[in-house]
Amino acid sequence: MPEITITPASAADAPALKTLLEAAYRGDSARQGWNHEADILDDERVASGEVEALLADPSVTILTARDGEALIGCVAVTRKDEALGYLGMLCVLPTLQSGGLGRRLLDAAEDHARALGLTAMEMTVIDSRASLIAWYERRGYGFTGERRPFPVLRDPPVNFVVLEKPLRAA
Repeated sequence: MPEITITPASAADAPALKTLLEAAYRGDSARQGWNHEADILDDERVASGEVEALLADPSVTILTARDGEALIGCVAVTRKDEALGYLGMLCVLPTLQSGGLGRRLLDAAEDHARALGLTAMEMTVIDSRASLIAWYERRGYGFTGERRPFPVLRDPPVNFVVLEKPLRAA
């Protein structure tokens, strides 16, 4: 059986990344795992062309997890400024969740941020996702007290909480 590898994505990975993100966050396939938004949101997780734009942005690195050639997880790290990174798009195929790959991807993202010289990582999480927020808290992320609105108006409203973690040398 091939070993799982975590490496930066390339432009050629864009279609597979979009498929993975939609499967992990939205619709019935997402409900096979614990970490989904399918009961909160019903639109696309990423718009057409968004993954390609992220891959072309020099401030963004998308790390991919692969089992052989199969894309099974990803996470994005965006440099916000000289000290702060933004963690996003952390996902694992729903059928493979709860096996430790999410933690491996999170660790790889934090290591990448440290290699860039960043000293803190922030993220936004939908405020109603208590189990996911608790997962991040167990990994050292804490509430900043800041809330941000969801980029699309929803009824009922959806909001983000901002979590942050200091990145100490590994």
